[in-house]
Amino acid sequence: MNGLEPGPGSRSPWAALQHIGEVEIHPPAEPPDGAIAVSGSKSYTNRALIIAALAEGASTLRGILRSDDSYWCLDALRKLGVSCSVEGGTVELAGNGGEWPTPSGSLYIGAAGTIARFLPGALAAGSAGGWTLTGSSQLNERPVRPLIDALNAIGADIRYEADEGRLPVRIAARGLAGGEVTVSGAVSSQFLSGLLIASPYARQRTVITVEDQIVQHAYVGMTIELMKRFGVTVEHNAAYDRFIVESQRYQGQDVQLEADASTAGYFLAYAALTGGRIRITNLTAATLQPDIGLLQVFERMGCRVFCGSEGIELSGTETLKGGFTISMKEMSDQTPTLAAIAPFADAPITITDVEHIRKHECDRIHAICESLTRLGIRAEEHRDGLTVHPGMPQPPAEALDTYDDHRMAMSLALIGSRAGGLRLRDPGCVSKTCPSFFDDMGKLGLRVNW
Repeated sequence: MNGLEPGPGSRSPWAALQHIGEVEIHPPAEPPDGAIAVSGSKSYTNRALIIAALAEGASTLRGILRSDDSYWCLDALRKLGVSCSVEGGTVELAGNGGEWPTPSGSLYIGAAGTIARFLPGALAAGSAGGWTLTGSSQLNERPVRPLIDALNAIGADIRYEADEGRLPVRIAARGLAGGEVTVSGAVSSQFLSGLLIASPYARQRTVITVEDQIVQHAYVGMTIELMKRFGVTVEHNAAYDRFIVESQRYQGQDVQLEADASTAGYFLAYAALTGGRIRITNLTAATLQPDIGLLQVFERMGCRVFCGSEGIELSGTETLKGGFTISMKEMSDQTPTLAAIAPFADAPITITDVEHIRKHECDRIHAICESLTRLGIRAEEHRDGLTVHPGMPQPPAEALDTYDDHRMAMSLALIGSRAGGLRLRDPGCVSKTCPSFFDDMGKLGLRVNW
């Protein structure tokens, strides 16, 4: 990975389907009945990599996600002089105690929003050095101002290189002073998580107040839980709007990371759509990952769900139930997933409280509505969500766009499990979080033609 010269896109050497421009999907010959171990959690992987790099002593991270986002995180850490080796799903990493051996350079992070939010504070906390942080054209359009303002308020020296409020940024390591700071959680909980991850390395106590709302509380809980596993404690109230972080140091650990609940959702949705049965063998319902809440949605739609100590199983139903309105605020990444299966329900489904996903890899509310409309499905776009009406999707003559968005590609592929001949452009964008998605779905019976 060292010395890689990235282009303007987000694909990495860990990407799949790099030379495949289009995929055509057909329903399985019979309802699927199978088991799958899903890939590691993106959210845990990049949090753990950056915390381990900040730590004192070596860490072993098991079960990492091998995808574009984690590749770019490891590539950035190596360019910063962090010693790390990768063998399968295991990373051996030598922590540097908050300092960065390579004092200057340019760090390219693809389309990884987690790195854009978690790495600036970690770099600013060092005592010396200066780096430019930039990403793909898509990532450089996504907002970072709430994070940068908060970090600069506690002593960071981070400046915009081009457009205000967006990457690229120039980060000078001068250390963090700490003190009192406010941050917004209304656009992304990752701003708060990035501030929390860096705060133990401030010279004095850091007191963080969330000035509005947090769109996804569970991801903040995941950050705090992982910080604790590396030896750092965070005081906070029940509302998650006030946090106290004393000056501390992470300690290297041997950590087994969870499988990705977001990725699991697509395979479970496949069973729900086809009346099949899918077992996830390496994830339990006890996870803190908020997208596990999709299980309750499937049950509401008539599916049978079994949760045990060794995994999760879902059996689909002949007719999915609709006729409800649901807030997807805490599991907003699954909005396109639910929207993709909603046409096959017996009544309309309305999704609310997800306005913030308009600023993800694409405007996901508009994108899924546009895609469903092209498939002949009535989809009404609202400011903070959408309503999807029942109907049988009819694949158009032209392939559907995937918007360079992994979640759009995987969600639209689900529609192909019922509507034969669905064609998708740029299937390789799934490499952001699940490079093996189409291969895995093929093993579970979905007919995928290249």
